[in-house]
Amino acid sequence: MMRGQPLDKGQGIETVDALVIGAGPAGLMAAEALGAAGRAVLIVDAKPTPARKFLMAGKSGLNLTKAEPTDAFLFAYAESAARLTPILAAFGPEDVCAWAEGLGQPVFTGSTGRVFPKAMKASPLLRAWLARIGARGGVFRNRWRWTGWQDDAALFDTSEGPRGVVAGVTVLALGGASWARLGSDGRWSPVLAEDGVPVAPFQPANVGLTVNWSAPMARQFGQPVKGVALRAGQGPWHRGEFVISARGLEGGGIYALSRHLRDGAPLVADLMPDWSATKIADRLARPRGKASLSNHLRKALRLDPARLALLMEFGRPLPEGRDLAPLIKALPVAHAGPRPLDEAISTAGGVCWSAVDADLMLKARPGTYVAGEMLDWEAPTGGYLLTGCLATGRWAGQAAARRLQAARAR
Repeated sequence: MMRGQPLDKGQGIETVDALVIGAGPAGLMAAEALGAAGRAVLIVDAKPTPARKFLMAGKSGLNLTKAEPTDAFLFAYAESAARLTPILAAFGPEDVCAWAEGLGQPVFTGSTGRVFPKAMKASPLLRAWLARIGARGGVFRNRWRWTGWQDDAALFDTSEGPRGVVAGVTVLALGGASWARLGSDGRWSPVLAEDGVPVAPFQPANVGLTVNWSAPMARQFGQPVKGVALRAGQGPWHRGEFVISARGLEGGGIYALSRHLRDGAPLVADLMPDWSATKIADRLARPRGKASLSNHLRKALRLDPARLALLMEFGRPLPEGRDLAPLIKALPVAHAGPRPLDEAISTAGGVCWSAVDADLMLKARPGTYVAGEMLDWEAPTGGYLLTGCLATGRWAGQAAARRLQAARAR
């Protein structure tokens, strides 16, 4: 399938050993795996510099992975866990830590099991990573946008005009369809679909919720909400922080449930998960005197302004006295659905698992592999998403290297 300007035979076309399209975490890991196998790799990206989304995610702390038992880790990948199990077994949380430390970036594990580089940002790790790929023969070209294929050549729009690359193997790592300004714009989807590759529609994942706030809530914009448990529908309670913003609710506590909320499950909040309903009811039964309801709730329950505001926003008209306790323990949170796709941290949808073999090679195009968020899987933030991208990139790169080796042995 071709969407770019056609090239005359031999015009602007070069031949390379291996081609990686997309210089995010998955693409860079594929390039590293190919380079480690002694393959010369050309890495191209549509943006002026590599790994822009990776750098943005790591500005205030790069959550590399999650240290927890294997079963719990795999559970985060839901129905894709079976396909990802061998891939994550080959490059899981311990391997991610060893890889980062091998790049001169020591890591530490936080109280929740999340693993971060001690530098708490992505830039030092990325510099070391790019240097290592370059030292192994990797060549980078930026501002090259992939537009499809012309026969065996991958076509690109570049600042110097159309170019083509014929590669022994190709790894596609173009990301999903969120944060388009950083490179993941999903424009590859129709190109692959028209080439016979089944592609599931994109949906927002790890995304905030739209809330049409009443005017008094403006005082709470930017305030973090802590000490709350959330659940989607009748699912399990989940502890996590989030932020009240002008657009709605954002943050890890919301992102962890975004898959179920996206599918229509109602959001419920326990504003006081460490207190029983009975304890809350007993406190509410204390004489109120001349205190306003807000002051009574604040003093009796020690509710901070953010949680109190949520109760007032979503709970009115409030029941009186002890009858308010059940509402505090299960407050329905009204919202208008997820924020737009481009605001999502990641996306569901993409190349269907049925389109690739066990090596992540496209069945419709032998010698072309797919890695990272291009594949139809999703996982919450907290280390799962990045580990999955790194692991699939490495898996695809190693498989591509084996294919080259086998071709040369024939």
